[in-house]
Amino acid sequence: MTGLQVKKGLFVLLLLACAIPGVSTADALAAGILFALVLENPWPKEMAIFSKKLLKISVVGLGFGLSIGQVIQEGKHSIVYSAVGIAFTLTVGYLLGRACKTPDKTSSLIAFGTAICGGSAIAAMAPVIKAENEDMAVALATVFTLNSIALLLFPVIGHFLHLSQHSFGVWAGLAIHDISSVVGATSVYGHQALDIGTTVKMTRVLWIVPVVALFGWRNKSNSKIGIPLFIVGFMIAACLRSVLPQYTAHVWNLLARISEQGLVITLFLIGGGLSRAVLRKVGARPFVQGVSLWIIVSVLTLTAIMHHLIS
Repeated sequence: MTGLQVKKGLFVLLLLACAIPGVSTADALAAGILFALVLENPWPKEMAIFSKKLLKISVVGLGFGLSIGQVIQEGKHSIVYSAVGIAFTLTVGYLLGRACKTPDKTSSLIAFGTAICGGSAIAAMAPVIKAENEDMAVALATVFTLNSIALLLFPVIGHFLHLSQHSFGVWAGLAIHDISSVVGATSVYGHQALDIGTTVKMTRVLWIVPVVALFGWRNKSNSKIGIPLFIVGFMIAACLRSVLPQYTAHVWNLLARISEQGLVITLFLIGGGLSRAVLRKVGARPFVQGVSLWIIVSVLTLTAIMHHLIS
């Protein structure tokens, strides 16, 4: 048996282990990162595609654990400070990009990914500003690296500061880039944090449409923009739970639990994507811009939450 076959077999065994109830998202993420950095993912491209699809399916499934009333209520609370936060992040991101002398398109993608929802926002904005593949690769690598750090760091900070489930969920939803990392960090913290963080992040993701449209108008771009379908699925799932409450105990809760385990598998795959090659791809200037912007947004958001300016 060759070394590659052993590597593939071990990867599959770890992947299957993540489907066992009781394995946490933190355990799965740590296993994925450790495997990637020590042995390297044997199927990086295939697993990246699979993880994105599984994440979307799992997020839709999380909707079965919430009523549509909860989703609307949390969305109403977060819409104003989401708008303010996005405008602030884009402005500061632009200024930091100039200060760090990051190439303009790379800088814009990093700022947009930080402001709204990481990789999804970067992918939506790239054709509008006519970004090159290299711009996208660097921005995605920067955001992806910070996402992985957030997954490990945010729960530690939350427990150290004794943040409530609600406060942590709001903070994670506003300050962590990708929905995958929001789900990962909040699921480690608790079920209520997971529900709130996911809903806040979903509300924020909707801002892709108007912001990209604004940039498209400014850049005279004809690129089409659409609402991500997994958000629609999440809302439909929440509606079904509300309209058919008689199935809550035996159907909707079961689907929600299966989806949470799907997230454990997703986190293993995401951790497995943090390769040495990805870390090398992030240049010093974009990384300094990305880290600085992320710290500013995270600290100011947390401060606002702790002083009850955001609830």
